[in-house]
Amino acid sequence: MTDSAPRYIASFDPKQVPHFFTDVLIVGGGLAGLRAANAVSPQQSVLLVTKDALKQSNSRYAQGGIAGVLAPEDRFEDHVADTMAAGGKLCERSVVEMVVRQAPEQIRQLIRWGTKFDQEEGELTLGREGGHSSNRVVHALGDATGEEVMRAVIEWTRKLRNVTIWENAFTVDLLTHDKRCCGALIAEKRGKTLVWAKQTILCTGGTGQLYRESTNPEVATADGHALAYRAGAQLRDMEFVQFHPTVLYIAGSIRSLITEAVRGEGAYLVDRDGHRFMPEIDPRGELAPRDVVAQAIVQRMKTTQHPCTYLDLSHLDPDFVKSRFPGIAATCRKFGIDITCDRIPVRPGAHYMIGGVTVDDFGKTSVPGLWAAGEVTSSGLHGANRLASNSLLEGLVFGARAGAGASQAAANLADEFKALPLNNRVVEESTEPLDLWDIRNALKSLMWHSMGVYRDRRHLLDAAESIDTWCQYVLRQQFSDPSGWELQNMLTVARVMVRGALVREESRGVHLRSDFPESVGAWRKHLAVKRGDRQFTEQIVE
Repeated sequence: MTDSAPRYIASFDPKQVPHFFTDVLIVGGGLAGLRAANAVSPQQSVLLVTKDALKQSNSRYAQGGIAGVLAPEDRFEDHVADTMAAGGKLCERSVVEMVVRQAPEQIRQLIRWGTKFDQEEGELTLGREGGHSSNRVVHALGDATGEEVMRAVIEWTRKLRNVTIWENAFTVDLLTHDKRCCGALIAEKRGKTLVWAKQTILCTGGTGQLYRESTNPEVATADGHALAYRAGAQLRDMEFVQFHPTVLYIAGSIRSLITEAVRGEGAYLVDRDGHRFMPEIDPRGELAPRDVVAQAIVQRMKTTQHPCTYLDLSHLDPDFVKSRFPGIAATCRKFGIDITCDRIPVRPGAHYMIGGVTVDDFGKTSVPGLWAAGEVTSSGLHGANRLASNSLLEGLVFGARAGAGASQAAANLADEFKALPLNNRVVEESTEPLDLWDIRNALKSLMWHSMGVYRDRRHLLDAAESIDTWCQYVLRQQFSDPSGWELQNMLTVARVMVRGALVREESRGVHLRSDFPESVGAWRKHLAVKRGDRQFTEQIVE
């Protein structure tokens, strides 16, 4: 697992680039990043950097909602139990209990900031999704929860005088000195800038663009995972990738998510012949956890020799369907599909990265001065499989805790802003040009076939060999724009993911090894790795 790639992927010289100083640097503008910014003391300066427009993040595309115990008949213990059951016995119970108990207040805070969740007769409308034993999911605009939440939080955050926001700014690398994070190298339209920060928080989202089939936007290229890895932070459980079971499958079109709430409201999954197959797989039917449903769909596609399965809502009230899922109805209408009477073609797609940067209960990583929150982390909440609608919740809870923790840590440091003696020399560029998009597309296809819903040793070894070959000549080069940096990040993280999947010789949660189909008690542990490690470290789950 040793890695001889350069520590920094781009050249810089402190004498030749601008410098920017801040108390807290936040990398990533999704819900976790914004929540962290709001938790920093108003007396401290915050710089929030996002690689695209602020509204362009995984958080914005969340359809389902946010889970929380809000109904009188619901109990915290039940939400905890549902989360633990979905997590394949790898969840950290103390973390689960902490997050679940903070959910109601985090949801109320969003309402105070202007989020308009759906209501009925003055009370929050609570939906139900796969793996939940009660109706406890708040949503907005039917199936556009992320969009509404992000609208409200962005508007609130922009009003904060201590927060500066840089959009369309790419974080090339984290800066470290004496094994401590001290900021980041940022590239934006004016060129490279060295941002020096007392504390840095990673909130960069997921890895969906590593896969040919994905619900994630184009920005989800595993940047934060790679940044942390190169800086020496520990990554954990990188073999666990959640595949959303129901992604709209229209040849040649973008892959649009069909929210789990559709099945929560009673939609059936049927095959090409109209046969409803989920009750034969799991007593919970369509409301089984996502890993169970995704695996069942792939198996059904193989059995029927058909490229997809279908969601059928024709037995539900048409007016209810149109009012509950206006966004999905509009998307499907573009392709001549009336969701009230026509079947919706669906198949799984990479949706959520469960593994990530190891953090403690407050979002601290293994590198001093570096914190993290949201999908980029492995917090112990999700275990081996994320329960539906727990992701935005995690971003809120850990964003708030990381923001407050980093704020306090920054306050304890003196205002001695200065540049440190760091530099990275220019590497002579290769005279042989690379077709970056060709490598990128080959990687995405390879990951889909080898690290998809089903995995086995032969395909994983083939993937590892191909990725190692690409790494040998791509990671050593220096590029001048995000297309090259993103590819280097994707290759770095894909390599760790495949190696982790090879080591875990069992099936657990979203990790399904067809050559090791059983869940083995001896494997009830995390797999962790840092840059330079020769092998993974095993961490037993208590």
